[in-house]
Amino acid sequence: MWRYLAPFFLWGFAAAADPLEVDVELFLAVDVSRSMSPAELEIQRRGYAEALRSDDVVEAITGGLIGSVALTYVEWAGTESQRVVIPWTLVDSRAAAEAFADRVAANFDPSLRRTSISGVLEYATQSIEENEFYGLRRVIDISGDGPNNHGRPAPTARDAAIAAGLTINGLPLMTRDAFGARWHLEDLDAYYEHCVIGGPGAFAIPVLTWDQFAQAVRRKLVLEIAGAPIRRGPVLLPAQHRGDRGAVYDCLIGEKIRERNRRTWDGP
Repeated sequence: MWRYLAPFFLWGFAAAADPLEVDVELFLAVDVSRSMSPAELEIQRRGYAEALRSDDVVEAITGGLIGSVALTYVEWAGTESQRVVIPWTLVDSRAAAEAFADRVAANFDPSLRRTSISGVLEYATQSIEENEFYGLRRVIDISGDGPNNHGRPAPTARDAAIAAGLTINGLPLMTRDAFGARWHLEDLDAYYEHCVIGGPGAFAIPVLTWDQFAQAVRRKLVLEIAGAPIRRGPVLLPAQHRGDRGAVYDCLIGEKIRERNRRTWDGP
């Protein structure tokens, strides 16, 4: 009898192993490096939670071709410092979006050391490749208040992610405060444009003051989930258009700032 039932068991196992199709696999990568103050860490989590509860984002999630997305929320710092706050989760309704938002806002952990954009891009690429979902689009959404200063150069990891079929969008945090002044990069938006974002439809939305953060996150999530065209606002050109500005950007500027600071600390 078992030999007749075996094909059914095998079919059931194969069916269970099939990835769940969604409109978008969206990896939310949130900077918690030591240049971020405790207040800024809290603003980030509350901003993402507020955006995920908004009507605009819920409508984008439920209004897609399939009507669902896969989300994960990961805090990052140095090369080996990725903290999974919420693992890959199916979000297909307002209730599911609000439950995800509640988990984002549940607690606020301390910051970590270093800033490795390349590290989190590599981690996100592997995470997207290995999860149990199949997205019609696959996106890494990365926020950060400084350039890469740890691990491989950011463009190396960016190019590998693009080669894997991913899109990388950015939220450069260009606020000015004493806590992160030593690591501040005046043209962080240009750094993200030239050295971080890439792939089909890639864009970045700069945040100049913290009171803009929740609105910027909401707008970015809608664009990423709905795949809507960019019509207005402070959105940068895709990375593949970076030659339009003429000058070659120094994508190792973060590593140079770290070395400069190290010499200051080690000096007389």
